[in-house]
Amino acid sequence: MNAYKKDVGLLVLILVVGATVAAINPLFLSPINLANTANLIGLFGIFAIGQAIVIITGGIDLSVGSLIALLGVLFVDLLANLGLPWPLVLLLIPALGVVFGLVHGLLIVKLKIQPFIATLCGLLIYRGVARSYTADATAGFGFGQSFPAVEWLTVGRSMGVPHSFFALVVIGIVMWIVLHRSVFGRYLYAVGKNEEAARYSGVNTDAVVISAYAICGLLTAISAIFFAMYTRSISPSSHGNFYELYAIAAAVLGGFSLRGGEGSIIGVILGAVLLQVLQNLVNLLGIPSSLNFAVMGAVILAGVLIDSQLPRLRSAFALTAKAKG
Repeated sequence: MNAYKKDVGLLVLILVVGATVAAINPLFLSPINLANTANLIGLFGIFAIGQAIVIITGGIDLSVGSLIALLGVLFVDLLANLGLPWPLVLLLIPALGVVFGLVHGLLIVKLKIQPFIATLCGLLIYRGVARSYTADATAGFGFGQSFPAVEWLTVGRSMGVPHSFFALVVIGIVMWIVLHRSVFGRYLYAVGKNEEAARYSGVNTDAVVISAYAICGLLTAISAIFFAMYTRSISPSSHGNFYELYAIAAAVLGGFSLRGGEGSIIGVILGAVLLQVLQNLVNLLGIPSSLNFAVMGAVILAGVLIDSQLPRLRSAFALTAKAKG
């Protein structure tokens, strides 16, 4: 019920911000702008869900942006330069994402490395490997190269709606079922609330944590494919920079506690929507793009403050009401 209230409150906030932006600049409601915004929501929302799954366990993945760069470079190379069949490439990249996620999980649960450190190392390693793989050159498709099937699946539109947004909806439904209607989902929450208690209750906590990072790796890889086809070229030194912060911000806005054990899939999707609406506000109002990260940092700070202070405020109000009663 608490998560439901948070989701409703976030939806109301999105509507209020959206109405304000539309009142300031009517272009916000133009079909082109709405379609572009929906596309970006899809692109960023997919890997934000993966980050949220990890955060539920009390972990974090700082390697998301660098992994998007590395897998994007590999995707372009396998498809455009090595000429592998596109269905095989669309299977290989997500498989690699799962492998990287499994490595993160194993480092954390078997070698007892803190999630922050393990994935920070991944952030540095993946970015370095991507830059070395291309000799620090931009990876992209050659002149005249076209892959109609892949382009339709990733950057195509149906009824004016970008396929990336459809992908987010499908993934969101699947992950909602996994998180809120399955035993595995209950295990994720249990591990995040109290890992030791979950272990004593018979939950294989190591397997749950490793699976969470594998899911994050999978969804990050899917995002990498969409981003590669969307941008058509990848600069390994900058592609995906700070995307992990976007994912964390979306999760925190969506009601996920960085302590673990809280949050909903609907919440993280709404968090991704709100961030893109705010981004759109910055663009339509002509605010310098250099302030984007400042806005994101303020959003994360506000979310963390609310998450940490709200329980105290509720307790204070409860005690006050009890005293008066």
